[in-house]
Amino acid sequence: MTDAASNAFAPGADGFETWDNPLGLQGYEFIEFASPDPAQLGRTFERFGFSAIAQHRHKDVRLYRQGEMNFIVDAEPDSFAVRYASEYGLSICALGLRVQDAAAAYAHAVEAGAWPFEGGTVGPMELNIPAIQGIGQSLIYFVDRWRGKEGRPGDVGDISIYDVDFRPLPPASPHASPPTDAGLLRVDHLAQAVDAGHLDEWMDFYRRVLGFREIHEVNPQWRLASDSRVLLSPCGQIRIPLYEKGTPRHDQMRHYLSDAHGEGIQHIALATDDLVASAGMLARNGVSFVEPPAPYYDTLDTRLPGHRLDIDALRRYGILADGAVRADNRPEQFLQAFAKREAGEFFFEIVQRDGHHGFGEGNLPVLEALYRG
Repeated sequence: MTDAASNAFAPGADGFETWDNPLGLQGYEFIEFASPDPAQLGRTFERFGFSAIAQHRHKDVRLYRQGEMNFIVDAEPDSFAVRYASEYGLSICALGLRVQDAAAAYAHAVEAGAWPFEGGTVGPMELNIPAIQGIGQSLIYFVDRWRGKEGRPGDVGDISIYDVDFRPLPPASPHASPPTDAGLLRVDHLAQAVDAGHLDEWMDFYRRVLGFREIHEVNPQWRLASDSRVLLSPCGQIRIPLYEKGTPRHDQMRHYLSDAHGEGIQHIALATDDLVASAGMLARNGVSFVEPPAPYYDTLDTRLPGHRLDIDALRRYGILADGAVRADNRPEQFLQAFAKREAGEFFFEIVQRDGHHGFGEGNLPVLEALYRG
């Protein structure tokens, strides 16, 4: 489970209180990727420290895991993911969200106006996981089986969907070097982009169907940039910055990072408790990072007084730092590094959150000024 000490949005963390949770949301169970080249995507995951641990019993579907994260790559012919990849290219095509009762969550979502998804193919002895449609024709699955939900190991309540539909994978070779775990623990946030004029529609979807709120509604002190819209789940474990294409905030993100195909998830941020250490492990795996202009680090002491950060280490891996100083002089910090994306690869951000509730807003104007200069 998520540790409140390292997650500023966890129940019990400073300033966070839960609210009505009509779907019984309890975080992510899996993220499903669609790719024209599933083998290459698997190699990318391994560079980021994920290991292929299981294969679907009857389909060409593989499970990769690191920390609390489950990434699924679906290469089954004529599956939803393969059709999605043929239309949109490499992308996230589905989210699996943990809920207390999948049937009840699905019924509530549909009653609240969600569009049901009824196009899946379920084979004999396979689980039928209910789903609704999300942004960019993607899917949102409701999962009520996961390890640690309840009961003792081996009890019915402690059996995951992978125990039913997947079989464990042995090591590829007794002589093969396994992927190096990079210390990545959980999904921090998913950044989603919507077409111009659609922002209010999707804000309403997350509020009405899933019970999300904007971050400043949860705590007025957590205000972000005026054109930043960040949604937070009632369990505190799902965070979605939502950007409308054509707005200054999205244009800044596009200028510095990348563009996405159509509406959907633009990039995924993975959390670690030690970004410098994780960046070092990723670098040894062959991952490189986007480098900010050299003068960026010259102003860090002024922007973040008392930060106690190793600037040389930040510079080595292109790590950006944002944050504030509390009234008791304790710094709240948000560190982020953007992995360089090779052709045919998904876009990953690596973050470390030390009591800070932002998403790097303070870095964007600094970078913009440096690029213009």
